[in-house]
Parts: sequence; structure tokens; C-alpha cells
Amino acid sequence: MNKELIEALDALEKEKDISKDTLLEAIENSLLTACKNHFGKADNVRVVIDRESGDFHVYAEKTVVETAEDPVMEISLADAKLLSPVYELGDTVNVEIQSKQFGRIATQNAKNVILQKIREEERKALFNKFYGKEKDVVTGVVQRINGKNISINLGKLDAVLTENEQVKGEVFKPTDRIKLYVLEVRDTTKGPRVMVSRTHPELVKRLFEAEVTEVQDGTVEIKSISREAGSRTKMAVWSNNPDVDPVGACVGLNGSRVNTVVEELHGEKIDIINWSDNPALLIENALSPAKVVSVMADPDEKTAKVVVPDYQLSLAIGKDGQNVRLAARLTGYKIDIKSETQAKDAEDWYDEYEDDYEYEDDYEYEDEYEYEDDYEYEDEYEYEDDYEYEDEYADEDPEAGDYEDDDYEDDMQADDGSEESDRSE
Repeated sequence: MNKELIEALDALEKEKDISKDTLLEAIENSLLTACKNHFGKADNVRVVIDRESGDFHVYAEKTVVETAEDPVMEISLADAKLLSPVYELGDTVNVEIQSKQFGRIATQNAKNVILQKIREEERKALFNKFYGKEKDVVTGVVQRINGKNISINLGKLDAVLTENEQVKGEVFKPTDRIKLYVLEVRDTTKGPRVMVSRTHPELVKRLFEAEVTEVQDGTVEIKSISREAGSRTKMAVWSNNPDVDPVGACVGLNGSRVNTVVEELHGEKIDIINWSDNPALLIENALSPAKVVSVMADPDEKTAKVVVPDYQLSLAIGKDGQNVRLAARLTGYKIDIKSETQAKDAEDWYDEYEDDYEYEDDYEYEDEYEYEDDYEYEDEYEYEDDYEYEDEYADEDPEAGDYEDDDYEDDMQADDGSEESDRSE
């Protein structure tokens, strides 16, 4: 039994992730190649390998003729009788070929065939392995910094994190373990090439899928996500179970779940909002943490006009327009934001806003408080009619008029006190 061959095949199977049958097939092809190089042809050569013991035999099928003119394809009757007396003219005889007869060149070619097959199968196995991880997250170890690119070891394969796929401000050193999003896996002549990224929005989504059980089992869905890598991410979530709060599930107890993702992203801020099929409500949620007075959304044009309180305008827009920019990417709408004062100043813009949303009716500031009706300052006191100091003392000296004005103020304070006491009673 050829135990050494079987042990070598078992080791290759574990190390290279190549099946034993594939390796045995490679050995068969190498022996056929050696025969072809040694004899000039191998059309009649057959290789038999025992999968258990590793023993192999090479046979050449030859036809019995009276006189052999082609020793590779034919055998004389006399030679056939020496092998077995039962052979007659026209029979087929299996003549065993000793591999030791092969020359150095034939042996070297056979070896190259085996090595080439092993390399092909290894590349194929690696490609299949990482192709299955495409659009997924893998963990790699930083090997070295090549200029602006970073070489990442993914186990049996190396990947390059290019400058365009790096987050600005992130600094890595060799032996650091980082998570990467697999953009694409290409099969090249030099082996599989894996394109990875740290800036892709799907990286955040996959990290939450790995961290949040409700997202893994489909109870909570991540409907949309927008990201500016290294700064802020907005994510809209939806729950298929009315008893499960999607935002709370992603945040976790005391923020444990979201903090794990934030740490992996080196402090990137993450806003988690509720998804809604109502575009206006979705846009309002997307502009969080800013408060929104009203939203006019046009689903056909994919545009929206938003009115926010004056003091919330800068918060709604965000630093360098980041908040509204991420909200627009998250919702797919082009968002135009104005403060209440700006909306009133823009007549056409505000008229449309007023007709659609009836801003005054919704909030009813005047009706709710009715300052004039409740207090009626002018009618209740009628300063000019009751007292008319200016007309009565117009002919007198200015100093007397001023004196009477002071008396008037004292009287009014007394009257106010009486009014308040009357009301309190």
C-alpha cells in the first residue's frame, strides 16, 4: 500500500482545501501526460488508482497481431502468448507500463501537471470561499502600510485597502484587526482579487446585523441607510412585530448594541430613526434631531418642502449641510428647508405651504391664547376717553400737565390693583 501518497493527499486536502478526488484525478492526468511524452501518444493508456490504498497502475491497451508494426498500439501474437496462452489474433491485451521507465523530461512534465492542478484548485477554492462573502463583512489583520494603501491579510488571501476606500482620520498599524466590507471578488490569472472597503454604507448595516439579534432573524428590517464615513450615519429601521421597538432593539440596553458598532467605526455618530411609508413622516424623522413644523412631499417629483422653527433651521441643515444631505440620501427626496420667517417672506412658496397644511389652523396661536379678547386692554381702560388729561389741561402750564400725568400713573396703578383684586375675587 502506498501510505505516503494517501498521507500527502490528506495533508493537501486540509491545508489547501482541495478534495482528495481532485488530487487523484490530477495524478491520473500527470501519468497520462508522462506516457504521451515518453511514447509519443497516450490514446490507448489507462490509469487505475485505488482510492483507499493509493496503489496505482498504468496499462496500455494493445491489439494482438501477427507481427507488431506499431509497438505502442500493437503486440505480436508470440508476445501475447507469453503473457497468457489464451490470447488469439484480434484480442486486446492490457500491458502494464512501469512508471520507472519514464525519462527525466516526462517525469518533470508529470510533476508540473500535478502542481499546476493544485494551484488551479487552490485558486478556485479561494475564489469560491470569498465569492460567498461578497457583500458581507470579513475580519482582517493589517500587515503593512504601502504608501497610501494598506495591505490586509484575510487568512489565506491578501487584500489591499485603497486610499479611496479608507475613512479619513482612521490610522492603523500592523497587527491591528479591523472589519472590512467585501465589495467584489474577481478571479484573475494570479488568483482571486478581493476589493474591500471601510467607507461603504453597507458596512454599518452588516455590523448591526451581526450585533442585533432582531435584525438577524428578520424581526427588524434596516430599510435605508446613508453615510458619510468617519462622521455620521443615518439609518431607518422598521419592525415586523408591533411589540418590538425597532429603534430600541438597535440601540440596546444603555446603548450597548449601538456603542459596539460605534467603537468598530472609531467614534462615528449613528442616528437611528423609524421608517414610515408616509414620505412626509419619513422626512420629518430623517431630519432628526431637528424639530419640523410641516412637510410638503411630492412623491412623483421626489421633492419635499420643509418648514422648521426659526431657532431649529441651523440644526436641521447641520454642519456644512450634513444633516439635510444625509436625510435626502436616506429618503431619496430632494429636500428644501426654510424657517417659518423665510417661508412667510417667500410669498409663492408660503402660499402653497399655507394652502396644503393650513399652518395657522394647525397651531392656532392667536385663537389658542386670544390675547386681545381675554384682556382687551384698550376697551377695558380707555385711557384717552376716561381721563383725557391732555385736552383738559392743555391751556395750563407744562409743569402742571406733567404733574397730572404722574397722578394719572398713580391712579392707574391703583386701578390695576383693584382690577386684579376683583378678578381674584
